[in-house]
Amino acid sequence: MNILIEVSYLFASILFIFGIKRLSSPKTARQGNFLAALGMLIAIIVTLFDQHVLTFEWIIIGFIIGGVIGVLMAYKTPMTGMPQMVGLLNGFGGGASLLVALSEYYKMKNFTTWTFNDATNITIVLSLIIGAVTFTGSLIAFGKLQGIVTGKVVKYPGQHPLNVLLFISLIAAGIFFVINPAMEILVISIAVASLILGVLLVLPIGGADMPVAISLLNSYSGLAASATGFVLQNNQLIIAGALVGASGIILTIIMCKGMNRSLLNVVMGGWDSAGSTATAVSSSSSPKGQVKSIDSEELAMIFDAAENIIIVPGYGMAVAQAQHAVRDLVNLLESKGKKVRFAIHPVAGRMPGHMNVLLAEAQISYDKMLSMEEINDDFPNTDISLIIGANDVVNPAARNDKNSPIYGMPILNVDYSKTVIMNKRSMNAGYAGIDNELFFYPNTLMYFGDAKDAVAKLTQELKNL
Repeated sequence: MNILIEVSYLFASILFIFGIKRLSSPKTARQGNFLAALGMLIAIIVTLFDQHVLTFEWIIIGFIIGGVIGVLMAYKTPMTGMPQMVGLLNGFGGGASLLVALSEYYKMKNFTTWTFNDATNITIVLSLIIGAVTFTGSLIAFGKLQGIVTGKVVKYPGQHPLNVLLFISLIAAGIFFVINPAMEILVISIAVASLILGVLLVLPIGGADMPVAISLLNSYSGLAASATGFVLQNNQLIIAGALVGASGIILTIIMCKGMNRSLLNVVMGGWDSAGSTATAVSSSSSPKGQVKSIDSEELAMIFDAAENIIIVPGYGMAVAQAQHAVRDLVNLLESKGKKVRFAIHPVAGRMPGHMNVLLAEAQISYDKMLSMEEINDDFPNTDISLIIGANDVVNPAARNDKNSPIYGMPILNVDYSKTVIMNKRSMNAGYAGIDNELFFYPNTLMYFGDAKDAVAKLTQELKNL
């Protein structure tokens, strides 16, 4: 029986690995999701039999309640809310690891048939710390993205020394627990201090860095699950947690490179103005010049004369739910024989792949969605670059202004296009809270308005020509 269980766990782990591999391409992503889900189903069924569950009543009740809540959340959460939903689910994973570690500790403490050992004690401490930090940190990340908690950088006197002191205290308490696990107060103290540390670590991170924080917390949830697997002596949980932890770290590093930021810089506080929704802050070095705006009728004539068009989507498109209007525009332009492609920055939106998923939801072919590396050299040959709701990822200050907080960040070279159309609701700053030089460039035209309405008007004017 044990051999059959371990073989089933191994098979489920293989499905997880192949599932992740299939997620690397949009054409095989659905199959990847199915394989990973099938692996998880096998793992759950085998675990239930492996652990000799005496009664399934509570499991069934939890399954029904959790399933109903999950379905409601899935149906009611819009695509714009998906990043905070991912953050919330990360938190649930961390919270589950915390509760399992606590329950296993009390089970060992209260039943004489259970005995403590150093390996179990260490993994309990790791589950407590990582799980608790992930839980409260993810809740703060969710609150920032949802607007419940301020998206700005929150700093206070002694911030970093306090975090370091709290972390050292946790390590010391963990060592004492491994030596003397009978001290219940240590377990409670470690759990409470870790919950506080999760808040203190994520609260200073600004809104612009939240995608990186979400990705990092996702990695934490995997590490917490893996540590819990050691506590429960469940090989499947160890493998699954390690896969999530490793993939989360890789994704975090990719995102940091996309922003030209170090992970330490993000974790230690990020941009002071990040998350600000105020008008761009002016300074002596801020770009100056005349902003030229255009209406839909004039813009339609410019598009009618263009041949090569690149569309750059951003979070503004997601907020306006403009992806279907964009699809109609693309279909019309292509019917007129024009070449239309999309340029996707690695940190466009609020999570990796956010723009790709939105566009795919509107039945836009993945073949038209090109990464920054694939399309950046094509901008000089582009007649029109239409930017819909993006800002910092196209700001030339990242190349030109050494005093800019985004200096060195890889950007889409839209300013090299013959004509740049910037669709925004106002002149407000992006997440970095700074002026965008592109607004004042001689080849830039500002097309003000809500993305969905503005694109729909442009499409109608093109039809009227």
